[in-house]
Amino acid sequence: MRFILFRTNKPRRFSYRPRYYDADKEALERRKAEMGLEAKLTEQEARRMRMSARWRKQNPASFEDKYKRTSFIIYGSVVLLGIYVIFFTDFIDNLIRAFGLTI
Repeated sequence: MRFILFRTNKPRRFSYRPRYYDADKEALERRKAEMGLEAKLTEQEARRMRMSARWRKQNPASFEDKYKRTSFIIYGSVVLLGIYVIFFTDFIDNLIRAFGLTI
């Protein structure tokens, strides 16, 4: 038995290829279903498509974009307020004098 202190085994690779998958045919079936034509989708796939279409209609702008925009506004405001307090008020000087330090 070998004793190896700082070496780990490499993970085994997993390669799965579906036997009968045609990406072009799948895309064609989805487009047909979106247009309302007869398609060979399962009930589960059709339900997923209806749900995703409904969600796209309800949320044109994603939550992440709103969150990024809001956080950018908040952080920008804090930075601008900090710059204003440091350079245009005497708050820092009063704070230093309150602690007994000299400039």
